[in-house]
Amino acid sequence: MTTMNDNKPTLEKITADLTHHIRVNKGFLLWMGFLTLSLLGCLYAYTIQLQTGLGVAGIRDYVTWGMYLANFVFFVASSLIGMLISGVLGLIGFKWVTPITRIAETIAVAFAAVAGLVIISDMGRPERLAYVFLYGRPQSPILWDVTVITTYFVLSLLLLFLPMIADMAIIHRRVASLPSWLKPVYRVLSLNFTDSPEQNKIIHRAIRILLILLIPAALSIHTVTSWLFAVTSRAGWDSTVFGPYFVSGAFVAGSAAVIILMYFFRQNYRLKDYLTDLHFNNMGKVLALVSLVYLYFNLNEFLVPGYKLKRADAIHLDELFAGKDALLFWAVQLGGLILPILFMLFRRFRKPLPIMLISIVVLVAAWFKRYIIVIPTQEHPFLPIQHVPDNFVHYSPTLIETLISIAPFILVLMIITLISKFFPVIPLHETAREKGIEHIPFE
Repeated sequence: MTTMNDNKPTLEKITADLTHHIRVNKGFLLWMGFLTLSLLGCLYAYTIQLQTGLGVAGIRDYVTWGMYLANFVFFVASSLIGMLISGVLGLIGFKWVTPITRIAETIAVAFAAVAGLVIISDMGRPERLAYVFLYGRPQSPILWDVTVITTYFVLSLLLLFLPMIADMAIIHRRVASLPSWLKPVYRVLSLNFTDSPEQNKIIHRAIRILLILLIPAALSIHTVTSWLFAVTSRAGWDSTVFGPYFVSGAFVAGSAAVIILMYFFRQNYRLKDYLTDLHFNNMGKVLALVSLVYLYFNLNEFLVPGYKLKRADAIHLDELFAGKDALLFWAVQLGGLILPILFMLFRRFRKPLPIMLISIVVLVAAWFKRYIIVIPTQEHPFLPIQHVPDNFVHYSPTLIETLISIAPFILVLMIITLISKFFPVIPLHETAREKGIEHIPFE
């Protein structure tokens, strides 16, 4: 027996629906080939930087953090969505998040894994990275940043793997079309799972413990990242709300990334019966909620220094509101935050296609928001600027820096592609349970 009545889908149908994409086809090879060639081009640009120095990236005495640090903050931010979907909504008990949890955890693993690599691109002497671990001081936010990123990555990886154990056991035993080289991989990773009560109890308890641990780890990862800025006295960074400001912005970027992937998998993996309009509608509400919270912290971030208007803050805010950074600043605030909130108040904009398009705009704006946080502040140092070339003061991205900054996005796409191609993007075992299939034969 695989169903309780004829109105419910069979285990065979659910398995077929959620695993038919697990194969190596021409489209997959072409896509991975394109990503590989693109990555090689970016790595060539990095070798030029290693040989020549960070000057080829437009990074000099005053502006020492460029697109690389904007990238780092963006990747750390996007990885937090695993905590919001699995840790918060999952623990509260929202059943509608079940088809989305693996997508969120895949994003968390991919972005957290690459975030640790992004910081290397900003190092003039990357061979000294080991010194952070060998001689790092507990007083340094950088040491704690590395620690919490590593911890969060490990927790996210475990949360991605543990629910897959049952899925891999089902696929190994029941999917005849599985590529031959994948069968032993699934057999090993299934850990001899037989769906016994004892095994389920251990896995469920382990997942619950990890979800509880994930929440403080996720909050720490972006709070500590914000301290890299906030512990300085520079105008634009000297803020006591940077922790929650960064965390709320992270939820916005991560929610948008989840919605984009949901739409891609729904269309390309034919998952319309599993990623329904309800899921997009609910994720639209989540995105609207976290965007409203982020808008609140944006108001705090600019209203308070604007009211006091110290000299350094006045210069910084003038450049953002009406100076050379104004066009980008207002485009991000209006196009990437305020207008999406207004659109998402209406149900018709929370349909799959409209919410996906809105999410693309939100995600792009989220990256430029990090650019605005990192760059303008450095162009207004407290010390007088005297007897230096103009390009030491004013920063603009170079071709080398742009290529190197694209590399992490390629790596993220590679990781997401590999995970989603060779494993179910929707939890198979949990979906079968929710569809009313109580007994799943493993023999």
